[in-house]
Amino acid sequence: MKRLLSLCIVCCTIIAAQAQNDVLKAAQTTNNYFMAKYADPTLPTNVNKIRPSSLWTRAVYYEGLMALNSIDPQDRYLDYVHRWADFHQWTPRNGVTTTDADDQCCEQTYIEYNLLTGKGSLEPTKENLAKQMASGRVDYWTWIDAIQMALPVYVKMYAITKDKQYLDYGMNAYRWTRNTCGGGLFNIQEGLWWRDKDYVPPYKEKDGQNCYWSRGNGWVYAALVRSMEVLSPRDKAYKELKKDFLLMSEGLLRCQHEDGFWHVSLASDVDYPDPEMTGTALFLYGMSWGIRNGLLKAKDYRPACDKAWEALKSCLHNDGFLGWNQGTGKDPSAGQPVTFTSVPDFEDYGTGCYLLGTTEYYKLLKASR
Repeated sequence: MKRLLSLCIVCCTIIAAQAQNDVLKAAQTTNNYFMAKYADPTLPTNVNKIRPSSLWTRAVYYEGLMALNSIDPQDRYLDYVHRWADFHQWTPRNGVTTTDADDQCCEQTYIEYNLLTGKGSLEPTKENLAKQMASGRVDYWTWIDAIQMALPVYVKMYAITKDKQYLDYGMNAYRWTRNTCGGGLFNIQEGLWWRDKDYVPPYKEKDGQNCYWSRGNGWVYAALVRSMEVLSPRDKAYKELKKDFLLMSEGLLRCQHEDGFWHVSLASDVDYPDPEMTGTALFLYGMSWGIRNGLLKAKDYRPACDKAWEALKSCLHNDGFLGWNQGTGKDPSAGQPVTFTSVPDFEDYGTGCYLLGTTEYYKLLKASR
């Protein structure tokens, strides 16, 4: 009996290790595809018009790359980050006077890279945030995507400087979006967010359901994780964000489909019955982190994570291209039709979402062994 039990333990360990390897291989495959296709990170993007590679879509990719580096450290990843950030002089898109959260998204990676390597400069980020705080306004984040783009910048800067003005400003801006913008963009009853003031009731989907855009909710969910992970659980801000994280987790769990995907419209499938990758990846990211950090019960959320991973695995082409990736936009109708073979206008943020989700799931599998 003891021998049989030992054999079973060995077999389970082998299976768990193989599962981890499969997740890592998927992350590496799509990242290798991306780095080969965009070998020079300094080149601007050219989708309808020329944009610098410090724009938000590319910045989200670098969030994912830094996450991948945490489980698969490679010099070439960090060199790729450094070439990109150094070319842009460690400055937000459109300069230090910008108050646009999309422009500030790249600062998250500047901060993370500096903390990890001691290289680069945080002075432009400090100058940028100081100028925005000095405006006295906290009403810049009029769309929920902005929470992911900018809230972690302020919280991370607080975490490394201990200067509470950063945290206070970021949380006040978050509260304005949550409670005031459009009458409040967070529906506490359902644990889901309206994208901006144009989608709050009486706006409805064709079947009468509220319009909750998957990736928009994914942006907020990721922002809560990326902010809480650098705060002390004893911090009042952590507790406030944790409360919303738990409400969102409950709401999102109800929206997952049996195949593991979340669709572009979380509450309505009448017009959009097909899978979608980016929201699914961000929800896997948040739920895996929540389980691993003791905020979510594994018995309730681990099955959702396992199903989400199977869904994400099915998005990956052999060459590393990612299918079921909704293009840029602000609601379920954007970038349609979304299919396994459709090419989004930008694919960098989708790769970033995929890397965030798979790397955090990898950490969950490792912690569960």
